[in-house]
Amino acid sequence: MELHGRPLGKLARWGLKKSPWAFHLNTGSCNNCDIELLDVLTPKYDVERFGITLIGSPRHADVLMVTGVVTVQTLPRVMHVYEQIAKPCVVVALGACGCSTGIFDGSYHVVGPLDKIIPVDVYVPGCPPKPEAIIDGVVKALAKI
Repeated sequence: MELHGRPLGKLARWGLKKSPWAFHLNTGSCNNCDIELLDVLTPKYDVERFGITLIGSPRHADVLMVTGVVTVQTLPRVMHVYEQIAKPCVVVALGACGCSTGIFDGSYHVVGPLDKIIPVDVYVPGCPPKPEAIIDGVVKALAKI
């Protein structure tokens, strides 16, 4: 089995499935996706039952969750964070803006959707996506591993 062209060992696959650490990157969204992402951490949805936790450093992350469109200003940051994440990693595009630039399509400062910049494994559409959809997207991403 491969992820982004790199083979995964049996132990690495087990570790990624059982306790994925997620890093959230906001590339200039309206914060609705960010609020919904934080909502999955509340006791109502309890995403930690899958072992998923948000962490503050991309160097320790297994999952990169990106919200918002990639703009000229945030493009270097997206590339820098993606380079810092240990490979193999799973990239999740959250919201309509992250998946397809949403209402900002054709705007002068928009570089493009996330998949034109870095490889994306799972898309979670919606404006904003529901917490159930976010959880389902991350679980499907982990199933790819």
